[in-house]
Amino acid sequence: MLARSIAVSAGSAVAVCAPVTAQAADTVRFASDVFVEKFVTAPGGHKSRILARADRLSPGDNVIFVVNWIARRGDQFTVTNPLPRSVAFQRSVDGTEEVSVDGGRSWGHLEDLRVRDRDGFIRAASPEDVTHLRWRVPGTAALRGSGQLTYRGVVR
Repeated sequence: MLARSIAVSAGSAVAVCAPVTAQAADTVRFASDVFVEKFVTAPGGHKSRILARADRLSPGDNVIFVVNWIARRGDQFTVTNPLPRSVAFQRSVDGTEEVSVDGGRSWGHLEDLRVRDRDGFIRAASPEDVTHLRWRVPGTAALRGSGQLTYRGVVR
């Protein structure tokens, strides 16, 4: 059985990967995990990709966050995840997420968002500006009973 939310204790960079809010949370359960992506040279010189549990992280590590959900009913719900400050967002698997670049006060698609830089100029938001991610899971998906949200980041 999946826990409502799980905080991963693999280091400060991934300590808050579990969804912090979900509408209809009493009918949805979550489990989260974090993996480090590594490339190793296999026999014959071919590169192989491996995913390892994120026990320790170093700057430059590519990390993959996985949020599994189980819905007891087919109601629409929203999953919101804060991105740890020590991780810069890269992309999600399907691109259906909304992002926030202001701590969760406003939301949109990354290409539509703007931020004010240190010099006071307004510029297009970049993946490194993302502070939170949000997915709206439709009731039709929830009727299937379970699903997975996956996104990538890099340790700053």
